[in-house]
Amino acid sequence: MKTIIATIFIIFLSFTAQAQNTTEEVKVETIEMTIVTETTYEINLEAKTEVARLYKFKNSRIKRDLNFVTKANKAKMA
Repeated sequence: MKTIIATIFIIFLSFTAQAQNTTEEVKVETIEMTIVTETTYEINLEAKTEVARLYKFKNSRIKRDLNFVTKANKAKMA
C-alpha cells in the first residue's frame, strides 16, 4: 500500500511540474568595447608613514611566544 501511494505521489508531482508555464527567453543587450592600446601610469608621491615595532628587551612577549618549546622537543634519557 505504501509503495502504491508513493508511486502515485511521484507521478502526480511529475505531471504538475510539466504543467508549469515556461517563461519566454530574455534577450540580452550586448555592449561593444574597444581594446585599449595605451596605458598611463600615475605616480602618487604622497608620503606614507608606516609603523614598525622594535622590541628592545630579550623577554618580550612576541619573542617568547614565537620561541615556544613543547614537551616533545625535550631530550629524554635512554
